[in-house]
Amino acid sequence: MSANLELFCIFDKGDDEGAFGPRHLVNLGWRVAGEIDVDALRGALHDVVERNEILRTEVVRTNGDKFQRVHPASPPEVVVVDLPADDTRPRDERVDEFINEIEYSELSVSQLPHVRAVVGRFDERDAVLVLLTHHTASDGYSMGVLIRELAAFYAERKGFGAAGLPEPVQYKEFSSWQRESLASAEADRCRAYWRDKLRGAQMSMFEMDQPEGVPYGYAVHRQIYPAELSAAVQNLATGLRASPFMVLLAAFSALRHKITGETDVVTPILTSGRAEMRFAEVVGPFFNLVPLRTDLGDCPSFAALVHRTRATCLEAYANELPFADIAAEAPELNKPYAVGNLAACAFQSFQFPDTMDETTVGGLTYTEVRRRVQSCQDTSEIPNGIVFTLDLLPSGEIAAHARYSKADFLETTIEKLVGDYREILALATTNPTIALRDL
Repeated sequence: MSANLELFCIFDKGDDEGAFGPRHLVNLGWRVAGEIDVDALRGALHDVVERNEILRTEVVRTNGDKFQRVHPASPPEVVVVDLPADDTRPRDERVDEFINEIEYSELSVSQLPHVRAVVGRFDERDAVLVLLTHHTASDGYSMGVLIRELAAFYAERKGFGAAGLPEPVQYKEFSSWQRESLASAEADRCRAYWRDKLRGAQMSMFEMDQPEGVPYGYAVHRQIYPAELSAAVQNLATGLRASPFMVLLAAFSALRHKITGETDVVTPILTSGRAEMRFAEVVGPFFNLVPLRTDLGDCPSFAALVHRTRATCLEAYANELPFADIAAEAPELNKPYAVGNLAACAFQSFQFPDTMDETTVGGLTYTEVRRRVQSCQDTSEIPNGIVFTLDLLPSGEIAAHARYSKADFLETTIEKLVGDYREILALATTNPTIALRDL
């Protein structure tokens, strides 16, 4: 198995919750213009399942044994919902609400294949298509691969010519490559880097609210940051020879410093885990958790913090290993997890390539739904803590959302976290020479 699936096994709480639970899901939605042939769509999704073994792979966990079993392709579920014609709200608002409802669906890990399509139809030529997968079979990047394959197979079934997809590479090939790679001298060199970089380090945490009487479950809080802020981020990144992600992460470190007073900040970031290019178009859970350690002590300004963050990021990218291998070199790293009232907050920025944006294939035009504004008290789950995500939208705005456990945090706490981050980001990008104590 891959390191990611091994990591999921660490968070295994059975098939009812946790990493193998029915709501540990990944989903993405697209507005679709054009008349959808549901039979062709169902057939195309079956083609996708046949092409990608991971969508029909069972992770067997019995008597301490863990292994994968690939099953023959079975018909995937395609659900069609006619959206009420008498609802006069703007369709974009109704799309957001519809995707929220799908996010709270269940997809049992024992149900194969690990993918479902839901079509919400406004009329014959305007619909929203949502793909839902179990996280043990895919990740956010994989959803882009899936929709491109689905569109190509749909077009083929509608008579637009062969799908023209490259020869498929299976996730098990990545798992084999990864195991060989981790046994190499290069991996040992990377281990030495992390052993030195994280010596004495502990994961930075936030204190939980732990509200009484709140049952297990996850929520998501969403905000939209204005286009002026996104432009300021990108301008500052250009001026400091950094990426927008580095500026965004520096602001998050500054926020953590403001809340906790910490100067030795270790933030887990989520990466695509696809450094080996031959696996760039493979479906599966590739994402990786990488703990980035940044020293904020005697940092004179936010601009200086961006420079330190840039150096940390570049070093980490050059030495990336699966999280479990990194943690094995840093025995202090996960100690805070033993404290019952602390939770980590993973940080990520969605900048996936080849996004479907007004892309016409096989008579249908697909546009990914990225501008999500509606918070939701019932949503898909993550194994632990908080995931704070930023997406730089084509509109120039920034979509911010934080997914969190309702049993651990109050909604007001998460709302304040996302709002305070926006304020710090605005101050810092307006005046990069500002001292951290003044943010």
